[in-house]
Amino acid sequence: MATTSLPEFLRAHRERLHPESTGRRRTPGLRREEVAARAGVSVTWYTWLEQGRGGVPSDDVLERLARALELDDTNREMLFLLAHARPPPLRPTRPATVTPTLQRVLDHLHAPALVKTPTFQIVAWNRAAVALFGDYAALPERDRNMLRRVFHPDTAALLPYGEDMHRTCLAAFRVDIARAGASEEAAALVDELMETSAAFRRLWAENELATHGVKIRRLFRPGVGELRLETSMFSVDDSDGLSLLVLTPADDASARGIERLLRELAG
Repeated sequence: MATTSLPEFLRAHRERLHPESTGRRRTPGLRREEVAARAGVSVTWYTWLEQGRGGVPSDDVLERLARALELDDTNREMLFLLAHARPPPLRPTRPATVTPTLQRVLDHLHAPALVKTPTFQIVAWNRAAVALFGDYAALPERDRNMLRRVFHPDTAALLPYGEDMHRTCLAAFRVDIARAGASEEAAALVDELMETSAAFRRLWAENELATHGVKIRRLFRPGVGELRLETSMFSVDDSDGLSLLVLTPADDASARGIERLLRELAG
């Protein structure tokens, strides 16, 4: 099957909309002149666009067409991909919302799992994550930030390979905030860590970029010893940039260590 074209996409979404008037029509959806009026473009130009001969629309016109056709975020992205072969410009990130469905996914995972924002703020977690990292619910919201915790001097004893953790976390952080778009929250976090952490200042100056990928993290917990955990990061659809981080024990000894931490948490 051929890929959908821009004219086909526009036509299909126009025909799905219901006219504001209550009169009966023989043709479905809005008329071309109604979409043109909503978008603030000429009827002739919009007609040409649906016929595949209207030229390449600007970002501003595409945004107006997206509003006129009442497109959700996914279809807005598709509109830009069809017109410009690239995603739309970034929008400021909205506050993260953890749905009950997403929390249930977390709760049914036996391995430690966290949900984070592009600025590495932890917004959801499961019981195994509490056993491994401590109770996020007991922390002030400001302290539920993965980057703050990784670069905090008190965590050094728990990170046998702290340099590797610092480097890979910061490289992924730079990619995440670039994808999400500039925000005051990200800028403030960088400014804070530049002031408080020499390791952060040194690595920030190196400008290293890397995606999260699948990595082995080595953590140390008193009474349990070293844990080798395989990290996997998954994007959460329709969530304004949330990612699900799962830390799976990489060997039997680490699996037993997580089980022991869970038993200690249960008391």
